[in-house]
Amino acid sequence: MRLFRSVLFAWLHLCHLFERATGRGAFGRPEVQVLQNAFPETDNRLKSALWKHYVRQFNAASCSVATVATVINALLESSGRLTHPVTQAELLDTVRTANWKQRMSPAGDHGRRGLPLPLLARIVESSLKAYGIAYRSLEILQAVKPPRRAGRVQQTLAGHLAAFESRGDRVVIAHFDQGELLRTLHIPHISPVGAFDDRGGQVSVLDVDPEAPGPYRVSLDVFYRSLSADYNPLFRKFGYGSGGCVIIRTAATKPQNPKSFPTGDSHDPADR
Repeated sequence: MRLFRSVLFAWLHLCHLFERATGRGAFGRPEVQVLQNAFPETDNRLKSALWKHYVRQFNAASCSVATVATVINALLESSGRLTHPVTQAELLDTVRTANWKQRMSPAGDHGRRGLPLPLLARIVESSLKAYGIAYRSLEILQAVKPPRRAGRVQQTLAGHLAAFESRGDRVVIAHFDQGELLRTLHIPHISPVGAFDDRGGQVSVLDVDPEAPGPYRVSLDVFYRSLSADYNPLFRKFGYGSGGCVIIRTAATKPQNPKSFPTGDSHDPADR
């Protein structure tokens, strides 16, 4: 497994050098707009709480832990139930689903590190239950590439982002190819969305990677490109297909519906 990882990362570095030399990928687009690392003044309590509790991951595999810690603390604070910030270490000791803690270790869980999108949704669900957070639904929005279907999925995503920004009634967690947004390796990555400018079509990503420049803003089109990028076929050995989003709808207006994992174009009438 160690040899396989060495081959995989050697190939990723070669691809990175090729893109840099030829001006392709993120090297062929303007760099992301880096934002100040401070939560904005807003009446949207959930949005402010996400920025306030935004943390960076503690090792190369733990982007899911930093992301879920950010989200759990934000949901607890926005509902007035936060007694103390949940640390990443506490989260891993509390949520045992899918050997999450082992997956974050250098050896991984039988060599598997990180979380593919479906497993991320399971971990998020388990974390919400562990901390007694009620929610309307938890959905996987799978990103796709074919233009006709991609347009519909991107429109659905824009509806979720607009609802988060205007109503603060949901959280959007992105599972994306980081190399499509930043001039870095093309690897699966996880981070929460921190804001959405509907008029300008700009998405703010609270990137939990400590080597990232901080929260940054990209266009919705580029953001969707990062979600729908096919991860390197070598990642499929570890369960990675392509990216998408996990959408948590809060329990502000409807009773809890904890087991709802629709995919694709599903969204509520309020998003239209």
